[in-house]
Amino acid sequence: MKAIVLTQYGSPDVLELKDIEKPTPSDGEILVKIHATSINDWDWCLVRGTPFYIRLLCGWRKPNIQIPGAEVAGRVEAVGPNVTHYQPGDVVYGDISECGFGGFAEYVCLPETALAPMPESMTFTEAAAIPHAAMLAIQGLIGHLQPGQKLLINGAGGGVGTLGVQIANAIGVKDVTGVDRASKFALMRSVGFTHTIDYTQTDFTEGQERYDVILDTKTNRSPFKYLPVLNPGGIYVTVGGLTPRLFQVLLFGPIIHWLTQKTVRLVNLQPNKDLAYVNDLWAAGQLKPAIEGPYSLREIPRLIQYFGAGQHQGKVVITPES
Repeated sequence: MKAIVLTQYGSPDVLELKDIEKPTPSDGEILVKIHATSINDWDWCLVRGTPFYIRLLCGWRKPNIQIPGAEVAGRVEAVGPNVTHYQPGDVVYGDISECGFGGFAEYVCLPETALAPMPESMTFTEAAAIPHAAMLAIQGLIGHLQPGQKLLINGAGGGVGTLGVQIANAIGVKDVTGVDRASKFALMRSVGFTHTIDYTQTDFTEGQERYDVILDTKTNRSPFKYLPVLNPGGIYVTVGGLTPRLFQVLLFGPIIHWLTQKTVRLVNLQPNKDLAYVNDLWAAGQLKPAIEGPYSLREIPRLIQYFGAGQHQGKVVITPES
């Protein structure tokens, strides 16, 4: 099978498209023919070996993960012994970051518990754009956001933002501000943002508007910077960003809450936990991913660099058949 292989840390140019042996499912595993995958922060960080915790998790001097790729959508081709949930022909999708990655390939073997059934009306390209970003958005918003409140999403033009605004609308939140570069505004408005801010021109933390919830995908400021634009009892939630800032959220969160009664927290992602909720939103016509592509496997090195520069709109999707 063809796969994008990582043998050393570096720029995305270190990735190589190779022919490698097709895997065989072991006990409790399923072999999935991948019809679509997508690019995530995990891939951008894994290829470069930064920030430092990537090397703690994935190998200090060289990566112990051969094939990147955290999201897959495909069809079960074969099942190993003792598999009870799936049979050949079933269509599945999910985030496989806790199962060794492997999405940038034509096939992958996974525990049967690693994936979920795809809704019938969902295409493979759509399914590959949903699991990781949707889980971050759902786990950052559900339980914090109430109907009628005001929400701001920082880094709004990527996967988390474009799905997050739709999840907010489904909850009953219609006043949603998105912060990103102006080139993404048309897309952002099309998926439900009512207000847009160009971060290259305006610092929203110095503005007059106040928000009940801030969902941040960038986290490039001190957590104290967000407090003035949070309403009393407001919540700031980060799902990713600069490592030193994330540590500040963890360190100062309890102190901030004690002093101000405002909440500052970091989402501890639980992959695939809320895919059933995603399927319900999909069935109700309340969720649809914004997609760039699909592109081919051989374009992945260029696309990861493109992703890292923050130029992508929505999710960047790859189909091995392209």
